[in-house]
Amino acid sequence: MPRTGARGGPQTRAKISEVATRLFVERGFDAVTVTEVAREAGVSAVTVFKHFPRKEDLLLDREVDAVGLLRSAVRDRAPDAGVLQSLRDVAFRLLEERHALSGLKDGSVPFFRTVAASPALLARAREIASDLQQTLAGELENDPAFDGDAPLLAAFFIAGYSTVLVETARLLIAEEPADTTADDHRARLERLFAALSGGFAPSL
Repeated sequence: MPRTGARGGPQTRAKISEVATRLFVERGFDAVTVTEVAREAGVSAVTVFKHFPRKEDLLLDREVDAVGLLRSAVRDRAPDAGVLQSLRDVAFRLLEERHALSGLKDGSVPFFRTVAASPALLARAREIASDLQQTLAGELENDPAFDGDAPLLAAFFIAGYSTVLVETARLLIAEEPADTTADDHRARLERLFAALSGGFAPSL
């Protein structure tokens, strides 16, 4: 098998991400170069950038997963299900699964501390949130069953969910018990969707 093929597979991507995360957590994001990540992972810097176009994406690598969830929430919902209910189902499923995108995955605290300590990572996180907002708005605008204000709903949902996630990260960094933090996360999701339901037509 050609070496380039092996380097292009998901196992290579996973190894690069694992190595990068370990180095960033140990030494801080700004203190580690892409060249060091590549050397530690046994690949070239070109291979690293093939999988991760930006250095920040080596750590913030869940955007594709988030895009998939948003698209599925709009496209794959039941014919009689509104968009808000579908988004609510996704948010609570992530909570129950302790998915990384809920912020509640075991072992997330070092990740959150690394992000919080890096202006570059915080800026990239904001860019990703903006991209997700545009993705959701585009999906809603292309959905013939949706007749609301797509940009507005997308803005409220992404901003609201981001706020819930940031507070969850803050509580975990402050060493609040995981179960208590999960309960708080659930309560804030309930308030978020109550507010969205009150501000948008029930048919959405």
